[in-house]
Amino acid sequence: MFDAKAVFITGTDTGIGKTFVSCALIHAIKKSGETVEAMKPVASGCELEDGQWQNEDALALMQACGSKVDYALVNPYALPLATAPQIAAREANVSIDITLLVSSFQKLQSQADFILVEGVGGWLAPLSDNLDQADLVSALKIPVLLVVGMRLGCINHARLTEQAIQACGFKLLGWIANYCDAEFDPKGDYLSALSAVMKTSCLAKVPHNGQLLFAHG
Repeated sequence: MFDAKAVFITGTDTGIGKTFVSCALIHAIKKSGETVEAMKPVASGCELEDGQWQNEDALALMQACGSKVDYALVNPYALPLATAPQIAAREANVSIDITLLVSSFQKLQSQADFILVEGVGGWLAPLSDNLDQADLVSALKIPVLLVVGMRLGCINHARLTEQAIQACGFKLLGWIANYCDAEFDPKGDYLSALSAVMKTSCLAKVPHNGQLLFAHG
C-alpha cells in the first residue's frame, strides 16, 4: 500500500476524522497481509480505567489492529483534560519526553510490519509547550499522510497544511478526503477543486460513515 513501513497521520483540524481514517487504513493494511500496530503518542481527554488513564482514540486504534501490546506503549502520554494537549500537559504538570516517544515507536516497530502514528488536532497543534509534531516526525524519520476534513474551509486548510508539512522538508505521501459533514459537497465539486490545487495526490476518499475508497483501486 505504501512504500514506507510507517506513516504519521495528521489532519487539517481537530474533529475531522483522523482516527476513523486511521482505523480504515489499518484494516486495509491487514487485508494486504501485513501485521500492523498503531500509536497515539500524546492524547488528551482520557478516562481513568483500572487505575490507568486511557483515551478512546488510542483504544480504537488498538482494537482495529487487534493489538495485544501494553496500552502505555501505544499511548505513552494520556492526559486527563479534554483540551489541546499543550494545555492538558501543562495542567497535569507533565513534561513530554521525545526520547520516550521514540523508544515506544521502536518497540512497536519490532513487533509489526507496519506502524501507524496518529498525531493530535491539526499539523501545527503543539504536543507540549516545547514540542511540535514536526519534531516528533523528524525524530521518527517517517513520511506524513494528511487527512482533509471535507467541510466549508477545507480548501484553505488543506493547502496551508500541505505547504507547512512540505516547508518542514518532510515527505507528504498524499491526502485522504474524509467527508465528516454528511451534507457537504454532494456533487464532488470541492473534491475536484481541491485536487486541482493541491501539489500532492488524493489517495482515497471516505464518504460519510462509509468505507475507504482508494483512488486507484
